[in-house]
Amino acid sequence: MIRPAPLIVTALILTLQACDARAPTGPTTSLPESTPVDPSASTADVRTSINPPFDPSNFVAAITNPYLPMTPGTLFHYRSETPDGVEINLVRVTRQTKQILGVTVTVIHDQVFLDGELTEDTFDWEAQDRQGNVWYFGEDSKELENGQVVSTEGSWEAGKQGAHAGVIMFAHPQLGKAYVQEDAPDVAEDRAKALSLKAKVDVPFGHFQNCLHTQEWTLLEHDREHKFYCPGVGLVEERHPAGGNITNELVAITQF
Repeated sequence: MIRPAPLIVTALILTLQACDARAPTGPTTSLPESTPVDPSASTADVRTSINPPFDPSNFVAAITNPYLPMTPGTLFHYRSETPDGVEINLVRVTRQTKQILGVTVTVIHDQVFLDGELTEDTFDWEAQDRQGNVWYFGEDSKELENGQVVSTEGSWEAGKQGAHAGVIMFAHPQLGKAYVQEDAPDVAEDRAKALSLKAKVDVPFGHFQNCLHTQEWTLLEHDREHKFYCPGVGLVEERHPAGGNITNELVAITQF
């Protein structure tokens, strides 16, 4: 069972206190009403010929896509208020790698804490091709209750049980183009669509312009979320209209 390091928790508490005291920088961007995506669209509509061809010899070592830079040693801190309490999401870009389908992928450690208790513990696998597209090769995901693993639902790995690598971020996002992020039949079937390249976002970490606004959904559930990726930073905000309109915001970026 993984527990947060005391120094990280202390630093996170100080950071959150500072963020809570920060004067608001203005309203966040409202969600567009004219570009809905139908989450019930057939798999065939977005599974074939949407992503670029997969070529294991076409990958590079570093993930430098401006909308999703993943530099090893970087720790992203996110915070959201939910009906169940305050949720802290820590995303560590580790220095570890893994071989999947002949590609050396970066291991990203994603943890979620609800009121200080670890509830989700996930290792994601990503890599970038020579054109700058960031591919998603799967995840090892665990849900916990009272320190015990209660589910590994959503875990998958490209090349196993019919799963294929998907694209988590294009080098040059095209508006209105739906694409496959996760392609593990009946396990993880996430899709996304770019809505804007000029979004403005205010979060505790700062004010950003010219951000990528995407709508993301899964074929396995009737649910959608909106995400905002800002150049040179990466993901800064997630909005979940369903289930209480929960917003997950970037509050700090540190190094480890």
